[in-house]
Formats: sequence, structure tokens, C-alpha cells
Amino acid sequence: MAKQSSIRTLSAGSIGNFGEIYDFAVFGFSVPILSIHFFPGTDCTAALLSTFAVYAVAFFARPLGGLMFGVMADKVGRVRVMAMTVWLMALGTAVIGLLPTYGTVGIGAPILLVLCRIAQGLALGGETTGTTSFILESAPDDRRGGWIGLTLIFSHLPNALVAVLLIGLQLAAGATAYADWVWRVPFLAGGLIGVVGFWLRRNLDEPDEFKQATRKTGSKNPLRTAIRAGGLKGMLNVAMIQPIQTVGSYLLLGFMYTFLVRVAKLDPTSALFTNAAAIVVLSFMIPLGGVLSDRFGRKRILSIGAAWLAFAAYPGVYLAATGTITGALLGQLLLVLGVGLYGGACFVAAPEFFPTAFRATGHAISYQVTVAIFGGTTPLIGTLLVQAFGSPLAPAYYVALVAVACLVSIQFVPETRGVRLRTSASSAAGGEASGVIHELR
Repeated sequence: MAKQSSIRTLSAGSIGNFGEIYDFAVFGFSVPILSIHFFPGTDCTAALLSTFAVYAVAFFARPLGGLMFGVMADKVGRVRVMAMTVWLMALGTAVIGLLPTYGTVGIGAPILLVLCRIAQGLALGGETTGTTSFILESAPDDRRGGWIGLTLIFSHLPNALVAVLLIGLQLAAGATAYADWVWRVPFLAGGLIGVVGFWLRRNLDEPDEFKQATRKTGSKNPLRTAIRAGGLKGMLNVAMIQPIQTVGSYLLLGFMYTFLVRVAKLDPTSALFTNAAAIVVLSFMIPLGGVLSDRFGRKRILSIGAAWLAFAAYPGVYLAATGTITGALLGQLLLVLGVGLYGGACFVAAPEFFPTAFRATGHAISYQVTVAIFGGTTPLIGTLLVQAFGSPLAPAYYVALVAVACLVSIQFVPETRGVRLRTSASSAAGGEASGVIHELR
């Protein structure tokens, strides 16, 4: 691929993805404010749990969005799906910024909030797989981890930038005005970012790998093809490696800020600052993990990352719970090192488990179901564990347990570095999948 074309491909995939993740991050950082406006009249913990439950709703919509958009991505192309998902996410986010509160319309307010989160979940369910497949199939074979890692910088930086944006708005408007109406501004801005994302993606070309694969197989039903051609094994492989990456990420992205404010009693500005700094480091650790997995193999880097998280979970949460800026920053950085290294290998290995003909379908279902189970529930489980055990360190045991389970399961999945994308599902099975796909032509 020519240099100019490579830059265009990476830029469009990355920056469009930026808008998608920005929209999702705004909700996560706004949980404390949203709990006040949409679940008043209850104690703080109940309101917080209710809002985290709404946060989790989008994750359970993601498998449906993954299935719907994944099948479409395999049938009509990655680029068309990427254009649709960026519009849907922008709409769901902008509407949240316009919603009436519980004080205005009563129970209708949280219901409308749930509907907006469902729209966001459907969109992200298709976006993650569409963009990942597009970049993977466009990358040089020996640099797939590095390319995926580069796009993931822009999938994580929005979380840090949202934190900085919220700090700026709170300082500029004051706490009262921010709690009253300024909190809506970041949601409305998400709609504008969606427009920019669509503009960047509107004229992209499909990867040659995808064009050639679909021209040869021509499957009209990617889901049936995936089931009959060994795709279930690939889905199981994703389910075996994905949990700790998801739990670690959403502990940092969806839970840690609220934990620092409500449990560690750190002031909101300091909590946002430390969380933003940790996420910036995470954004650049993931490409490093991807590059290392290109050189040393996916399984080796996955194993190192999982082992790190198993050992670092307790000291990381312990430091974060001290209530000091230094402790919060150092504790999150301990977690970031493991999550970033692991994520760099995990995000490229997961789609490599499937051949091009049904990559989006197989990856979308397995990835989104796993994220729904482990990602959307992580903030809720973390909050419940702190309450149930009366200890701020309880979430650390959950992270460590999942890390150990993944460390064991990693040893049973195939190595995907260097596999041929067209028949990657057969890499550990001697070509069976390729033959079945041929029969389904």
C-alpha cells in the first residue's frame, strides 16, 4: 500500500473512531451528575448504582449492534457500516444533552436516558468491529499489531480529553452552573464530532483483502457461514482472551473516576486530572503492546500483560484508595501498564481468529458479548463489592481473579501472528475452514 494511502486509511479509521469513543466516554465521566438529575429522591449509593445500571445497558445492546452491523460489514462492506455507526452514536449522544430531567418529566427522564444508551450501544457494537476489520485488512502482514495499536490511541485519548474538557467547564462555569446545565455541553459537542467523523470516512475505499475475499466466497449469509465454517471456535478463542482486557479497561475508564471521588474522597478536579493522565499513558502503551506482539507473538505479550495485572491489581487499587493525588496517579499507572500491554496484543489477535469472509460477523458477536458481560458490569460490580465488603480494596480481588483465569486460558488459544487473513480461522486446524467456505460459495 502506498504511503499516502496508508496515512489516509489510518487517519480516517482513527479520527472517526475518536468521535465514537468520545461520545461513550462523556457518559462514563458524567455518572455522578446524571445520577442527581435522573435518579433523585434516593440515597447517593442507590442513585449511583441506578446510573451505573443505565451505563451497563449500552453494553448489553452492543451484541445486538455487533450482530446487526457485523453481518452488514461482511455483506456490504466495512466502509458503509463505519459511516452508519458514527451517525447513530452522534445522535444518541446529542439527544442526551437535550433530555429533560426527572424533575421535569418524572419517570420519563430515565426511560429516555436508557433509550439513548441503547442507541450508543448499538452503534459502538458495530463501530469497534467495522473499524478493526478495516484497519487489519489494510495493514501489512508483519505490522498488523502496530497499525491496530495506532488507531487505538484515538480510541482512548477521548477519555482523557473528555476529563480535561470537564475540568475546564467546571472551572469556567463554576460548580453550581455546571451541575445545573453546563453538563449538557459535552453531550451536544458529541453530535458535532459525529459529523466530522462521517466527513472523514465518506470516501474511503474497501481494503483489497476484503474485496478479493468477498469476490471469491460471495456468501449471502455471513452468520451461517461463520457457524458452519468453524467460526464458533474463533468466538470461543475471543471469549478466552478478552475478559481481563475489558475488566481492566473499564475499571479505568468507567469506574475509577467515581471511585476516586466517592470512595477515596479525592476532590473531583484532582480525580479527573489523575484519571486523564493515566488514560494518556494507556493510549500510548497499547500501540507498544501491538508492536511487541508483531515481534514476539500475541500469546507471549498477552501472558505478560495478564500476569502483570494479577500481581498489580491489589497495590494499584490500594494506592488509588489513599485519597492523595500521588497515590491515585501511581495506582492507576500500575494498572495501565498491564492493560496497555495486554490490549495491544488482544485487539489484533481477536479479529485474526476469523477469516476475512466472516471476520466482522464472528468478531462482533464474540467480542461484544464478552464486553457486555465483563465491561458494562465492571463499574457496577466494583461499586457493589466496595459496598458489600466495606472495603475500597474489594475491586482489586475481582481484577486479579479475572487476570489469573485469562492467564490460564491464553495458553489454549492458537498463535495468530503471521497467519494468512483469508483463512486465519483454519490456522490451528490445517485448512478446514477454508474448505468449508469454498463449499458455501
